[in-house]
Amino acid sequence: MKLVEMVMPQMGESIMECTVLTWLKKPGEAVQADDSLLEVATDKVDTEVPAPHTGTLVECLVQEGDVVAIGSTIALLEVADHEPLNETTSLPTDAAEKAAEELENELSQAIQRPGTTAAELPAPTAQEGETNDQNNGFYSPLVLSIAKEEGISREELATITGTGAEGRVTKNDIIQYTQSREQPGPTPAAATPKVPAPASAVAKISAGAQEIVAMDRMRKMIAQRMLDSKRISAHVTSFIETDMTTIVQWRERVKSDFRKQNGDSITFTPLLVEAVVKAIKDYPRINVSVEGDNIILKRDINIGMAVALEDGNLIVPVIHQADQYNLVGLAKKVNDLARRAREHKLTADDLTGGTYTISNIGTFGNLMGTPIIVQPQVAIMAFGAIEKKPAVIETPQGDLLGIRHKMFISHSYDHRVVDGSLGGMFLKRVSDYLQQFDPQRPTA
Repeated sequence: MKLVEMVMPQMGESIMECTVLTWLKKPGEAVQADDSLLEVATDKVDTEVPAPHTGTLVECLVQEGDVVAIGSTIALLEVADHEPLNETTSLPTDAAEKAAEELENELSQAIQRPGTTAAELPAPTAQEGETNDQNNGFYSPLVLSIAKEEGISREELATITGTGAEGRVTKNDIIQYTQSREQPGPTPAAATPKVPAPASAVAKISAGAQEIVAMDRMRKMIAQRMLDSKRISAHVTSFIETDMTTIVQWRERVKSDFRKQNGDSITFTPLLVEAVVKAIKDYPRINVSVEGDNIILKRDINIGMAVALEDGNLIVPVIHQADQYNLVGLAKKVNDLARRAREHKLTADDLTGGTYTISNIGTFGNLMGTPIIVQPQVAIMAFGAIEKKPAVIETPQGDLLGIRHKMFISHSYDHRVVDGSLGGMFLKRVSDYLQQFDPQRPTA
């Protein structure tokens, strides 16, 4: 038998650290290759990290709630002598090792102070896209916590020369800076940093008739990205009312047989995705992104679908190459992504590469909305609740008054590159495909 180190694997492009949420195995337990060992959170997704080898978990080197650098050692495994090593068990690179060592030293010296209020919680880490010349805009939660205690702004923080890996500002750097200021704030002892709480923890304090609840990690990320999107894109929203009667009647008639034949339920979502995909093929200029003064046309049609989680947060898994699926394939993909989203089992790949997004707000009883574009996409569509309404029905014998199943569709688009004509015609085309649905369509 031999002892090998397991390192934190890559979680996706631009992800440099993650937070340990839960250890799924305990020291002394046997593990099989690809068994889930722990659950971690990144700025993109909560996911499980598998064991690289079959053997025994000897020691967990990081604790739940720890912020861990990618490439740092997180566990020791005992494996058979003939078990080959790979990149997940090799020693981390010098840069990753140094960053992990600094982070470990900072966290080991941090002390959780009792009576923490929501206002005292550690500030979030830098968002993607933030940069400065010294450390690419990245600051550890500990450094940000000290900066907040000392009243140091983000702009002032950017002026501190970092001595850590890749020029990052360490705890010692910021403490030395505070001591050298002309009018220093509280001493380092009075500004004892806190160990970041697990991402799943929610801090609450009572203040008279109010209760203050700190945003969790995902809510902070959503808030920042929504603000970024409104700042980046010139949002315009168009609306249309669509007759869904044929689809409603078809689904009601075939849903039992569909499940028996295909092993999955048929909801409205795959039907909506299918109509959007067809419309994108007709109007490919809606399937683009913007980079500076350039418009990037996407060959793949990757449809993001907003999924509401039980904790009230929102996540957008992606159906990659949605145009390659038939209706049965779309139904299976939609159900799989929605289930894994609610079970927190999505991977980083499930959340990347989207080129157009839909949101089925009708599941909450909403008639219509003005959705915010998912960057760097240029449009998003929201489908409202389907309701029975009196409507004028045109027939060869004349107009009649009848009951129809109606739904509002909202289409938000970036007016920098999508004008009203394109945004409106695309919306109308989606509506046409839904209204022209074949009532005799087979279920397989």
